[in-house]
Formats: sequence, structure tokens, C-alpha cells
Amino acid sequence: MERTLAIIKPDAVSKKNAGKIIDMIEENGFNIVRMQKLTMAEDHGKAFYAVHKERPFFGELVEFISSGPVVVMALEKDGAIKAWRDLMGATNPAEAADGTIRKLYAESIGKNAVHGSDAPETAAQEIRFFFHDL
Repeated sequence: MERTLAIIKPDAVSKKNAGKIIDMIEENGFNIVRMQKLTMAEDHGKAFYAVHKERPFFGELVEFISSGPVVVMALEKDGAIKAWRDLMGATNPAEAADGTIRKLYAESIGKNAVHGSDAPETAAQEIRFFFHDL
């Protein structure tokens, strides 16, 4: 079993799409190991996205992720990282495949509804960031 971190971002939560996204997660065979709804403080957002601190979009990213409630989940499934990234769809919703979360619920590259870990090392680090005991 592999684990990955999933975040339903403020845009999707504010539009009342979190439940629909959670349904998609479960319908696609993921086990939700842990789930929490929270609002990230700006310093928490900066720490989470520290890998992007030198990028020009860092400030916007932090401002967005801390702009409202998010739903954070540790997901488990064989091949969870790839499966979650496939279910999320391309970062740009205009390029996302039909039936993916971003095609259905994202409004732009910046407001793209969900986050997912991109590698096993990242997944482990991101899961520990929110769920210290996992």
C-alpha cells in the first residue's frame, strides 16, 4: 500500500465541492486514512510550499492556500500517488481529461481545486506536515 497527501483547496471548498471530490476519491478505491478540515495560517502555507519560495508565484500560492478552509487527507491505495494525480487531472483545467477533478471543479491554473504529492518522498514529508503520527 502506498500513501499520498491530498488537499481540497479553498476554491473547491468554498463552492461546496468537497463532498463531491471525497465521493470521487472513495469511488476510485482510495482509503481515507486521515482527514481534517482546517484553515492554514500564512506561515503554515509558507512552510508547506517552501519548495517554491524562489518562484515568482510563491506569494500568490501562499495567499490562496491560506484564503479559506481546506480539507487535508492522507490517502492509501496501491499506486496511490499516480492514481491520485491521474484522478486530479492536469494542473490547467482546460487541458485536464474529462471526468477528472480539475476538469469538473477547477477554475484556473491557480485555482485548481486540489493538491497531490508528486513522489514517495514528497508524500511522506507532506503527510507528516499535517498528520505527525502517520
